[in-house]
Amino acid sequence: MELADLVVFKAVVEEGGIVRAARKLNRVQSSVTMRVKQLEAAVGAQLFFRDRQRLFLSPPGEQLLAYADKLLRLAEEAKSAVSGAPPSGVLRLGALESTTASRLPDVLARYHRAYPQVRVELRTGTNDALTAAVAERRLDAAFVAEIPATRDLGALPLFPERLIVISARDHRPIQRPHDVDGDSVIAFPNGCAYRRVLQRWLGDARCASVRVLELGSYHAIVACVASGTGIALVPESVLGTVRHAHVAKHALPKVYANVTTPLVWRSGEQTPAVAALRQMLPMSPATTRRAARRAA
Repeated sequence: MELADLVVFKAVVEEGGIVRAARKLNRVQSSVTMRVKQLEAAVGAQLFFRDRQRLFLSPPGEQLLAYADKLLRLAEEAKSAVSGAPPSGVLRLGALESTTASRLPDVLARYHRAYPQVRVELRTGTNDALTAAVAERRLDAAFVAEIPATRDLGALPLFPERLIVISARDHRPIQRPHDVDGDSVIAFPNGCAYRRVLQRWLGDARCASVRVLELGSYHAIVACVASGTGIALVPESVLGTVRHAHVAKHALPKVYANVTTPLVWRSGEQTPAVAALRQMLPMSPATTRRAARRAA
């Protein structure tokens, strides 16, 4: 089994077939087909099922894909370490929509200037979806809302956020959960960590009866709140990215309001591109204080 075979194997998986993989790799189709057959012979298992014009991974193929990701990334790390060359290739990065809008523009601009050989592929999603994508090696790293409990993922706390409740401007003041009785909640789908914060603040009894309108963007959420459709919980920094955010802001108790956005990656599998990203990120004040105490 050669690394070149694994490169072809991954391309076929990602493109869903021989034709697209050949186009991506700038190879003839017969060459890609031959590489796949050689790899199947080397591992002694069928790696794909064919359904019409598309290929799907078999169970042995699923197993091999995890190892292929790891081997190819280790090879890239070894090459970069030995050559001293700057990071290159693809950085598959995930982020919450709020982080993407309010925190990442400057970070990604500086990263692009410093490492022009790295192509950043950014995907947004909920906390749970992004964490799962990193754990399953579909993303190299992600900016999420909660530090995962598992030791399989490393985490670096970064951006302090203040969560607030927003409502239409003519809404009565919101200080306690009963002040939103009868209101609908506008939120991202299940898997959103901030939605869980709002549910904890409201309490189980209210959550059981509350009406929820699920939307996929903060611009839509803020617009619906401004129109009087319901209330929502958002990071305060997001409102600065939404034009004409005509909403009222209501403070939450600190135990609910103060959160920190971490960057997460797979422990022991940090790629050169992820390491370079970590080095240019500002640590949260709490992380900085802990580092200073360890150095003292």
